[in-house]
Amino acid sequence: MATEDIAERRNLVVRAAVEQALVGGSDSSKPLVCLLDTDGIRASAAALTAAFEAALAPGTPVLHAFAVKAAPLVPVLRLLAATGLGCEVASPGELALARAAGVPATRTVLDSPVKTTAELREALALGIAVNADNRQELERLDALVAAAPTASPVGVRINPQTGAGIIDALSTATSTSKFGVALRDPGAREWLVRAFLDRPWLTRLHIHSGSQGVPLELIAQGVRELHALAEEINAAAGRRQVDTLDIGGGLPVDFTSDEAGPTYAGYVSALRAAVPALFDGTYGLVTEFGRSLLAKHGLVLARVEYTKSSGSRPIALTHAGVQLATRTAYAPAAWPVRILPYDAKGAPKAGPAVAQDVAGPACFAGDLLAAARELPLLGPGDLIGVPDTGAYFFTAHYGYNSLPRPAVHGFTVTPDGRVRFRLARPAQSTADIVAEAGAAHADALL
Repeated sequence: MATEDIAERRNLVVRAAVEQALVGGSDSSKPLVCLLDTDGIRASAAALTAAFEAALAPGTPVLHAFAVKAAPLVPVLRLLAATGLGCEVASPGELALARAAGVPATRTVLDSPVKTTAELREALALGIAVNADNRQELERLDALVAAAPTASPVGVRINPQTGAGIIDALSTATSTSKFGVALRDPGAREWLVRAFLDRPWLTRLHIHSGSQGVPLELIAQGVRELHALAEEINAAAGRRQVDTLDIGGGLPVDFTSDEAGPTYAGYVSALRAAVPALFDGTYGLVTEFGRSLLAKHGLVLARVEYTKSSGSRPIALTHAGVQLATRTAYAPAAWPVRILPYDAKGAPKAGPAVAQDVAGPACFAGDLLAAARELPLLGPGDLIGVPDTGAYFFTAHYGYNSLPRPAVHGFTVTPDGRVRFRLARPAQSTADIVAEAGAAHADALL
């Protein structure tokens, strides 16, 4: 879809959200709402599937497992499952969400650097694929596999140590990353080959070398290392012991515009250039994309409650801040967001651009969505839109100041321009917050 069409469609949705009283109004109890474009999510899932289908040898097994941490909402997981995607989970909570969404164990992958014995036992009993993170976890699996038969495919995660992107905190393939077995450490490669030869039930290798700020070429380099290790293990075993490569996810997202790049087709092209044998059908594939499937299809709408100035700089105080855009508040240079101005009726706001701060509701000075951003001057009752927030923003709520989780609605647009909203997560009530804060145990510490 052209960027002009995306903007026009978004403006239509904003007006509909105001007209249908999902947000806005100075006396309204709904100063904030979060929206997900369900048609857009379906389109992203279809683009992912098509990109790999076009490149893989016919009949190659492939599972696209959505990284649940990116949007841990049961309706989202259910929607993606309906498009053919599975789930990648990294905690008991995420596994419970995947099961609640009806995702089969055979389409679920468990990753985490700190799995307990109980988590591993449950996964093996259910037949969920497990990727061991380290040597000690593999020793736990030795005992569990010996104690009870399992249908779970089991693999080992490696860290190719290929280097960092531009955001250090998100780079998982650095020389000192906490994830996986460090492939270039002395003796590590030899140990890995021996570990597989000693364990015929180890049939997978896993990597996750991508993330926001990591270029495609660096991601592909990590996958090339994974493939080479699989070939080495199979040669040593004299058989096709490793039959599946889990290549992770981490496709970056462009947060600066409505452009969708880099695309899944572009990602596949980078992989084909770096490791063409990945697509010849020798190995089944698993992917674990999250942000790239959801980010572009989320929109926050928040009412401007007050405006003021400080040091001659205008400030718009809104209901959207650190509770929804935690990374932006704490690391604004790495996670800038766009701010789209609307009037109280949901129409795009025009006017001379004025440098102003867009602040959130939390009681700390860094709770800013934007600083000195050039926008038409905002006023009380106006709305701001924050696009590209469908992953890791409002789906990963931060409870600072006991600010409530906002309602999340999915939406579709009919061919005749009508916008239909469906509640995916209700707003958190004050009573919910009090109960979560231990109200039932009020006297426990007296």
